Amino acid sequence: MEAVIRKQTSFRLREDLLKVLQEEARKANRSLNNYVESMLMEVVYSEPNEETKAAIKEARSGKFAGTIDTSSMEAFIKSCE
Repeated sequence: MEAVIRKQTSFRLREDLLKVLQEEARKANRSLNNYVESMLMEVVYSEPNEETKAAIKEARSGKFAGTIDTSSMEAFIKSCE
């Protein structure tokens, strides 16, 4: 396995955002650096599959998908088909 080269850099973050990131890193038992790096990797490198892309395109098109019936569980399931 090849070693990953990391370059030291600095960012200016809002104080409230930094506090939230520090807390989330602590909850995950990770360093702040590791937590932020993994979050950035997830955002940058995750690409939705074709089905998800199609669903996003459909949702953004503004087409009316129909009416959902919430009167009962059976009616709800049938209205989703």
